[in-house]
Amino acid sequence: MMEAVKSFEAIVVGSGLAGGVTALELADHGLRVALITKRSLEDGASPRAQGGIAAALSSLDSIDTHVQDTLIAGAGLCDLEATHFILERGEMAIHWLTRRGVRFTRENGALHLTREGGHSQRRVAHVADATGAAIQNTLHPQLRQHPRIHLFEQHMLVDLITSERLALPGPRRCVGLYALEETSGEVHAFTAPHT
Repeated sequence: MMEAVKSFEAIVVGSGLAGGVTALELADHGLRVALITKRSLEDGASPRAQGGIAAALSSLDSIDTHVQDTLIAGAGLCDLEATHFILERGEMAIHWLTRRGVRFTRENGALHLTREGGHSQRRVAHVADATGAAIQNTLHPQLRQHPRIHLFEQHMLVDLITSERLALPGPRRCVGLYALEETSGEVHAFTAPHT
């Protein structure tokens, strides 16, 4: 059975670190966001991530060195442009998380950086040995309390709704999705210009 269409300005599928950060950023910029997750907000793999987040933060390090280390460790599988794009934003990501309240491990007032496999420098910011859990434990209350984020737990993605399927003019694009509410067995249609 299908209920009325639920309309939002953005839909994010998945409540791990990537999905949660995306939902917060979109909501902070004024969008009404549906955050859809197949289990509860607290489930998923992100809380099990231990190590930390690598970024060229030390005066002894550079983004170019970090890129080189990543390309070597990637054994030819890394896209150079994507690698550079991601790594040059590492420091910004750590600062964003710190402003959100993540308490990275510090030593003498500065971030404590570790050196992990594949890295030629100490560049991994961490929260003891439970970085993923610390980040998720900090962000989950913010996701639950944000007035522009509507959380749909126990909702399994069934299919994407495309402009082509609806015979809408213009280029092919995603305009929403169908999700099965596990607890009721109902399928809900969600629409948004950004999915």
